Amino acid sequence: MIEREEFFMIKDLKSKGLSTTQIAEICDLDRKTVSKWVKAQDIPTYKPRPLVKSKLDDYKDYIRSRINEGCLNATVIFDEIVFMGYPGKMTILRVFMKNYRAPSQTRATRRFETPPGKQAQVDWGEFVALDAEGKKIKYHAFVMIMGHSRKTYLEFTENEKMETLIGCHERAFQYFGGLPETILYDNMKTVVKHSHETGENKWNQQFLSFCRHHDFTPVRCRPYNPRCKGKVENGVKYIRRNFWPRIRA
Repeated sequence: MIEREEFFMIKDLKSKGLSTTQIAEICDLDRKTVSKWVKAQDIPTYKPRPLVKSKLDDYKDYIRSRINEGCLNATVIFDEIVFMGYPGKMTILRVFMKNYRAPSQTRATRRFETPPGKQAQVDWGEFVALDAEGKKIKYHAFVMIMGHSRKTYLEFTENEKMETLIGCHERAFQYFGGLPETILYDNMKTVVKHSHETGENKWNQQFLSFCRHHDFTPVRCRPYNPRCKGKVENGVKYIRRNFWPRIRA
């Protein structure tokens, strides 16, 4: 199809006696196109293209509802809508969800790597599920990740008590087939005992005895500094964003 200006140019050149071939060369058009519009009496008009329904349209309400629930992981939602019958690809889903994601404000961090067997990192994460009656139940996720290989041990528990923490460690050591030289912790109360009188944080003696028994060194990271134990923090985020959203009840 030609533009409005091209139509009038063709008519003007034809009125000056130029041939179809000459007009086609001047306007850089095909001879058949020029011949067609030389004979035409009216300016070419174009019908608007009919709106094409997106393969995602039938699932947008569901996607928005999942986003409102806090699930911003496209892979998780993609798996769910495919199960519902979605025939499309991941790309248009990511484009649609992009407008619902807040821009990242995190700053770049230099990666700190440790040799094999040198360090592991431990953290807890809290998760809420629904029982058969719709009642909310809180679960605690114990996560230990090896610093070099990123091999991860995950266990869900009903509390974060000392005996639970020790049991999780022992099962993690069994899973890994050994234990590292050092394990990095934040200031969880079962590991660090805070003194309100002196304002100091001290190791919980029961936990310290456990560490000495297994011959590994506990290390505390600085308070309010999640990057200090970024590997296990990322592990908890992965569980929260990729695994837990698939658990609907």
